Amino acid sequence: MILELATIDIKAKQGAEFEAALVKAQEVLVTAKGYVKHEFKKCIEQENRYILLITWETLEDHTVGFRESDLFQRWRIIIGPYFDKAPVVVHYTAV
Repeated sequence: MILELATIDIKAKQGAEFEAALVKAQEVLVTAKGYVKHEFKKCIEQENRYILLITWETLEDHTVGFRESDLFQRWRIIIGPYFDKAPVVVHYTAV
């Protein structure tokens, strides 16, 4: 299992709209091959920052299977307009 950690900074004062869009975006995400589970978290200290934690079966399920699919395009159409800058995405594995 691989954990994807995405740090997402959104445009100022768009939190409510972004969170509403997340509901629709999650419907797309959960259909991806290799998807296991996810969580969204909102930063307490920085109101426009969120993190997304997604567990994938393999790294390639995210980096190839999802990122190179039509699902990813749909995902970005839904939440991409709220991004202040490109998300920072890193992957982790258990030790």
